[in-house]
Amino acid sequence: MDLESRGIPSGFVASTEFVQAAEAQGNSLGIHPKRVFVPHPIQDRTDTEMTQLAGQAIESIIALVYDFQAPKAKL
Repeated sequence: MDLESRGIPSGFVASTEFVQAAEAQGNSLGIHPKRVFVPHPIQDRTDTEMTQLAGQAIESIIALVYDFQAPKAKL
């Protein structure tokens, strides 16, 4: 959140357990960084399950990262 307040784009990945907390924190601070939520829980997943979860989320995570790239030059 500190990055956003300094004008540096930021984002995060969290499990769906934290959707409401993220919204409340963002409302409290007036900052709403980009975010990707993945299914909860995380802690008890096997390596195989985590790999599958990552595979399901990777496109959204890449989109989050690429959305922060410098604006494209006008042609």
